[in-house]
Amino acid sequence: MALTDTTIKNAKPKDKDYKLTDEKGMYLLVARSGGKYFRLDYRFAGKRKTFALGVYPETSLKEARVERDEARKLLANNIDPLEEKKSKKVQLIAETTNTFEAIANEWFEKMRSKWTGYYAEKKWGSLKKDVFPSLGAKPIKSITPGDVRAILDSIQARGAIDIAHRVKGICALLSG
Repeated sequence: MALTDTTIKNAKPKDKDYKLTDEKGMYLLVARSGGKYFRLDYRFAGKRKTFALGVYPETSLKEARVERDEARKLLANNIDPLEEKKSKKVQLIAETTNTFEAIANEWFEKMRSKWTGYYAEKKWGSLKKDVFPSLGAKPIKSITPGDVRAILDSIQARGAIDIAHRVKGICALLSG
């Protein structure tokens, strides 16, 4: 029998975890702690696996079914949904940790010991003032020449040509 919102809302915890089945391998796991979890059981490469579709009520029944259907499409294309989810998570982490500011900070820490204090502060100050406000949080791979050009134009507009050259060199070095 397919799940309904009413069935899910009325599901109460028992002494043991139990399942309320939906369709196409999906079910709601009602934990004895009271948590309600949408799951999908499937087989891939001869092994039984369970894919988490979401937690009720943060994930609605409709959303869980959409997620289930997407997972089943991956399976139909011989792709393990768990592995796909993991790779997307790794990619997201890489994109968020490889921001321009993070890469610049790593580079600066490596180079700092080779420079005088004044020179290091000048370089870092240029980045903090002119580059980080617009590019700092951007993933390094998504930065375009147009992004850098806009920063250089604004620096040159205030007459700081030497700073523009310094920033251009740093940006070219970091975005590689």
